[in-house]
Amino acid sequence: MSLIVSRARSTPLPNLLAWRALGFRTICSGRLGLAPSSPYTPAPAGTKILESFKEEFEVGSGVITLETGKIARFANGSVVLGMDETKVLSTVTCAKSKSPGDFLPLTVDYQEKLYAQGLIPNTYMRREGAPKERELLCGRLIDRPIRPLFPSGFYHEVQIMASVLSLDGKQDPDILAANAASAALMLSDVPWGGPIGVIRLGRIDGQIVVNPTMDELSSSDLSLIYACTRDKTMMIDVQSREITEKDLAAALRLAHPEAVKYIDPQIRLAAKAGKQKKEYKLSMLSEKTLEKVADLAATRIESIFTDPSKGKFERGEALDDIGKDVIKVFEDEGDQESLSILPKAVDTVRKKVVRSRMISDGFRVDGRHLDEVRPISCESHHLPATHGSALFSRGDTQVLCAVTLGAPGDAQNLDSIAGPPKKRFMLHYSFPPFCTNEVGKKGGLNRREVGHGTLAEKALLAVMPPEEDFPYTVRINSEVMASDGSTSMASVCGGSMALMDAGIPLRAHVAGVSVGLVTDVDPSSGEIKDYRIVTDILGLEDHLGDMDFKIAGTRSGVTAIQLDIKPAGIPLDIVCESLENAREARLQILDHMEREINSPRAQDGTYSPRLATLKYTNDALRSLIGPMAALKRKIEEETGARLYFDDGTLTIVAKNQAVMDKAQEKVDFIIGREIVVGGVYKGTVTSIKEYGAFVEFNGGQQGLLHMSELSYEPVSKVSDVLHIGKYITMMCIDTDVRGNIKLSLKALLPKPEPKSASGPEKVPVVKETVSVETSSFGETVASLPSVVEPPQKSKLAVPAVVIRTAVECDELEKSYPVDKNTKPKRTAALKPDRKLKSTASKQTVTQKEEEVFKSIGPEETVISCGETLKKPPRKKKQSGDEAGESASVSARKLKIGTEMTAKVHQVRTHGLVLDLGGGIRGMYKFEGDEETEFEIGDALQVKCTSFTTKGIPVMALVDDEEL
Repeated sequence: MSLIVSRARSTPLPNLLAWRALGFRTICSGRLGLAPSSPYTPAPAGTKILESFKEEFEVGSGVITLETGKIARFANGSVVLGMDETKVLSTVTCAKSKSPGDFLPLTVDYQEKLYAQGLIPNTYMRREGAPKERELLCGRLIDRPIRPLFPSGFYHEVQIMASVLSLDGKQDPDILAANAASAALMLSDVPWGGPIGVIRLGRIDGQIVVNPTMDELSSSDLSLIYACTRDKTMMIDVQSREITEKDLAAALRLAHPEAVKYIDPQIRLAAKAGKQKKEYKLSMLSEKTLEKVADLAATRIESIFTDPSKGKFERGEALDDIGKDVIKVFEDEGDQESLSILPKAVDTVRKKVVRSRMISDGFRVDGRHLDEVRPISCESHHLPATHGSALFSRGDTQVLCAVTLGAPGDAQNLDSIAGPPKKRFMLHYSFPPFCTNEVGKKGGLNRREVGHGTLAEKALLAVMPPEEDFPYTVRINSEVMASDGSTSMASVCGGSMALMDAGIPLRAHVAGVSVGLVTDVDPSSGEIKDYRIVTDILGLEDHLGDMDFKIAGTRSGVTAIQLDIKPAGIPLDIVCESLENAREARLQILDHMEREINSPRAQDGTYSPRLATLKYTNDALRSLIGPMAALKRKIEEETGARLYFDDGTLTIVAKNQAVMDKAQEKVDFIIGREIVVGGVYKGTVTSIKEYGAFVEFNGGQQGLLHMSELSYEPVSKVSDVLHIGKYITMMCIDTDVRGNIKLSLKALLPKPEPKSASGPEKVPVVKETVSVETSSFGETVASLPSVVEPPQKSKLAVPAVVIRTAVECDELEKSYPVDKNTKPKRTAALKPDRKLKSTASKQTVTQKEEEVFKSIGPEETVISCGETLKKPPRKKKQSGDEAGESASVSARKLKIGTEMTAKVHQVRTHGLVLDLGGGIRGMYKFEGDEETEFEIGDALQVKCTSFTTKGIPVMALVDDEEL
């Protein structure tokens, strides 16, 4: 001993590290040992000798490393599992004393801190808070395959903590954490029947991918997580897009050998650095106590479970009475040791009775056959004020589902280092105490509720429409009203019907069912001698059975699976056999659901939400938001709608169509929207003229509402219908390249029924309306021809002129009973200076021409250039000028080459403005040194040669030779 002390004193290390001179090495895996002495190569001053152990192997296309001894050395067991640049630490600790309960208090905590990706939390305190949903789900993923492998009667508290240390964004760390937890348990002194291997498979273009990256999972139609021991299945978790049972079974059989690859490296690492398993005292039931309880209660318990008339609570009350009688017997005998485990003994006897009857007789506690589904009741639209709802009942299990639709901005921000950043489809599962007639406290996030809700959410996500077709954020609230088994699968069925009731275009209905398993195991070898697969299990069968296999899907295939087991694994063949039993039960449930509602319900009620997505410039959106978003908040408060802004996109969400209309009016008034012909707008009258009114609408734009567009009935004054400041709804009927907007009130009114004529039925002549515009210098000109609907005749209809070609005129003249040589005389010949006085433009009508006019009818007149002029019957005689003013030439019929007589309206320096009749103006341009002695009112024979870009007819004088 003196030699050791002298060595320590002679060492030139600080006092804190002088113990290393004693020859002891660093504590590794909980052990303190002697370091190898090497007098020739002493360690440098201040250096610690850390002994670490590592195993490296390949799975799929990645290299996996298991390392222990470098960090977390004080934990009972610790392992760092790495793949590429992702590293996950899992640690195991165990309490020294047994917990007072009769169950295993195992806690699994999984945590993802943002430092693993070089980020700082965006919270007020800049640190991570309560566990997020993903962390709870990953903790359950680790817990489910590990828990069944602890020995029966081991009630010491065990805690497993998995922490993501580094993440490269390629691999999801949940699978790595589960394998690291298995390796840490193998290194610890905790009794455990592992190791296990956990693997994830994907399927891309029909090809199975082992350990797919997160990018590959986004394009995969299958995400399969499989956990197993060397020869048995421990846990399955599946999310897919309607994969068939045959393909799923093939994927499971492929996953098993891949998962086994994780097992041997863990065994080798445990042989190098693992601790000796500690002998813990197990709380086991004595055979003597079990036999005594069976003698006292087995017969009475069997009578209870063979009576199908008893319900859940009747059976529970009868079992309580039996338990009280058994306790009284043990109290009279003074057997205090047996009294502490008596509830466990009674439950064990009950389990044996129920399981033996199911295996031997094939009947269950409620009298059903093994493959029989409980009675089903479906009711959609149960809650009238919600967007969608459904009430689903299967036996005594009852679930109420309500759907709420929101804007894209309502999507959940996941704030996670792995997976998608947002989630727009959510299913929140709630399991209140009253659903089992219990008294309990409702707290925050519950691991069981989060797990069941996520399972139902994954099942329904496969049939949701893509975001580009249905941009709403969708939330389903699943409220369990009564529970007697399979509430998560009832949530799938109720949620599917509620989505249909909300009008969401699902690809197909989704139903779910839970399948159980009862086995007869050989106590000596542990092999299964016999088994029964049970369809649609009760809560009691879930508690007393060996498996809870939840399977959801459509008629085409499976969308989600969750397998939990109680024994230390079951054969994969039994799992694959259960898939077919679940499919048959699922089809029965889908029949009931489709009879209730088989297509999305039309949403046109008061509680039907509306969503509109509008495109604007960012400058326009900034003006709509206003300073400090004050204008946005004001619109939301006044209308009840909600506004969401993105890059160039405005999304409006409203509770119903009325709220949506109010919000769009506010937005249109502030920034407007693109003017569309045929669109309906609202605006305010700003000024009234003799010919119409100007209306301000659509964010400050002005439009003309002509007097002829006010009503189908006669309107003498515009002020009789409108006044300044009046808020009106109108339709845009036309726009032009100059930005002029033409509005109409009567376009929104129902058209009056045409009055029946007393005379013989005439073939209607298709006419086209005249589009009148104002040129830059004030004249009214004809716009470019466009196809419009023919106007209806009414009292306000203005006589129209139909301009025909020369061929049409010849054919029309041939049909008249007139001598071909007798024609209306042309206007007088033009003077050499191409000037035609108004006095020379008068024409004489022969007697035969008058007969022609009489034969045409009271509404048709043939004029000199071949036009057919239709006029309404006149109540009083009009002068020629008045008749000319009332005529309206149809610019749609004005064609190049048409000849007519025009009057000089204005004389300009470079040409003439011609009056073509009916308020239509044309232009004639002087050529060279042409004679310009024209006077206003002169009649000229002209021909249309072209149209300007603004639609103004360009005319040319007709030569004498052409006449």
